[in-house]
Amino acid sequence: MIAFVTGTVVAKTADRCIVDIGGVGLSIAMSTASIAALPADGDEVTIHTHLHVREDELSLFGFESLEEKALFERLITVSGVGPRVALAALSAYRPEMLVRAVAEEDVALVSSVPGIGKKTAQRIILELKDRLGAPDLGETARRVGADTLTETREALASMGFTPAEIAAALKDAGDAGDANALLKHALKRLGGAS
Repeated sequence: MIAFVTGTVVAKTADRCIVDIGGVGLSIAMSTASIAALPADGDEVTIHTHLHVREDELSLFGFESLEEKALFERLITVSGVGPRVALAALSAYRPEMLVRAVAEEDVALVSSVPGIGKKTAQRIILELKDRLGAPDLGETARRVGADTLTETREALASMGFTPAEIAAALKDAGDAGDANALLKHALKRLGGAS
């Protein structure tokens, strides 16, 4: 298995990046949050990866953190949840939000992910509720809401702002309070009002 790759960012799209590793370009599917966290084209990056092998295809999925990778690998063990749906879940919600939704049996939140219906959401909760208490993901559930800056970055990225725009908007934000207050602050700066 390919645990990680280190190379130069060549290109990024909404759902994947291409990394040059010694003259070989790897196309790596990633969540929108992980794409937003990538450095600029031409910079070196290390991406945690999962190689998904099917009879007719090899697909490489990339993650900003080991935490995100661990949740992805747990999600794809659930019947009816393939790697694309798991990636859609990680694009829709931060790992800590998904862990919390599963822990609290929030079927509505889990089923709001594109490609996950109510029955699949119930299956995810049933199969993963006890398994997400493991040490690698248990800390995530306790940290829910603690990182408002990351939450705000992800929200801005999902609105289509570039990493450079996001960094500029959040520069000198100080203690803006909760994620909603920080998001309003950033949007005001991005709109030209300071």
